[in-house]
Amino acid sequence: MRLVLASASPARLATLRAAGIDPVVVVSDVDEPAVLREAGDAARPTEQVLLLARAKARDVAARAEAQDAVVVGCDSMLELDDAVHGKPANADEAVARWRRMRGRSGMLHTGHWLVDTRGPRPRETGGVSSTTVHFADLSDAEIAAYVATGEPLAVAGAFTVDGLGGPFVRRVEGDHHGVVGISLPLLRELLGELGVQVTDLWRG
Repeated sequence: MRLVLASASPARLATLRAAGIDPVVVVSDVDEPAVLREAGDAARPTEQVLLLARAKARDVAARAEAQDAVVVGCDSMLELDDAVHGKPANADEAVARWRRMRGRSGMLHTGHWLVDTRGPRPRETGGVSSTTVHFADLSDAEIAAYVATGEPLAVAGAFTVDGLGGPFVRRVEGDHHGVVGISLPLLRELLGELGVQVTDLWRG
């Protein structure tokens, strides 16, 4: 039984490997801004991440290397002040984002979409993991130092809980795996809907 991860995220790959799963990584070529433009401004944050996850999973599922497998696509965004935020475009945006986030709380949404290519017709299912993230009240110097590492530019919401950003997250309410980028409990549930046990994916 093969799992194909439609993502270049090192954090998602590390999370799956720590859970005993060694996925095949096939990165999608989805035009994310185009997907969101088609969805329209009225799309809720949970709808946006699910649409992007679905687009990524379907893109990879159509490829030869993803046949006879289950493909999982994911996308994460931080909801803050009734707006959603993906990866910052540049360092200045990351600094401004952290100045709004510090001492406050946001909702990290991660969309998951699975495509089962093992049968004559693909079967699909998806869901969203939403977790409240409480941020520390960082000083300007801490923000500048963190952004200078480059880490906030590479991740949705401009923070991590499993890297250099860990000290700046006071606590989370919900599934911390979802904040990292892939919710293991939700993945188990979605696999079950496709008739797959998560234990079937364990290495060895």
